Amino acid sequence: MSKNIYVCLLAMSVATYLIRILPILLIRKEIKNTYIRSFLYYVPYVTLSVMTFPAILTATQSIISGALALVVAVALSWKDGNLFRVAMASCLVVFVSELLL
Repeated sequence: MSKNIYVCLLAMSVATYLIRILPILLIRKEIKNTYIRSFLYYVPYVTLSVMTFPAILTATQSIISGALALVVAVALSWKDGNLFRVAMASCLVVFVSELLL
């Protein structure tokens, strides 16, 4: 059983290392294709969104309160853009919805 863990750790470390080192080894020139450049430009934003969205919904006691806070946060940030107001309003929505639900 313990040898199986070491094999899994070795496989994961090799996969992680290859993902990080292959672009350095294979791509030597600057990327001039506008489609690929625009795709690579948005990769960090998409990755952050994919990691953050489930956490917003599951951080509260119920998914409904997380979804309500998300809707309020998106609406306030679209309208006002003040980070403090958006955070406070979202926290207040979660607090009130958790009391009522």
